[in-house]
Amino acid sequence: MIETTAVVKTEFAAKYLVQMCKHFAHKVDVEYTDTHGECRFDGGIAIFDADAEGLHLFVKAPTEETVTWAQSAIETHLVRFAFRENLESLAWQRSHIA
Repeated sequence: MIETTAVVKTEFAAKYLVQMCKHFAHKVDVEYTDTHGECRFDGGIAIFDADAEGLHLFVKAPTEETVTWAQSAIETHLVRFAFRENLESLAWQRSHIA
């Protein structure tokens, strides 16, 4: 499995977490609270955690293609939802898990 993480420093982390989970719930299985969300997509999972630091993003999937797709979907939507903050691309950190 491949795991990737990113952190977005924002005071609106909980707002973006809920907004993204509600949006993704139209297409994939989603469970969320104000501070934690899980989106299960084909072959993988995206986890969002909101705290005072910001929004913590985690993607776990079996292939590079799936990870890249999930990262792109998350990033595109987050940039759109947070347009007032002028977010640019996220700095994803990767690790390959056996």
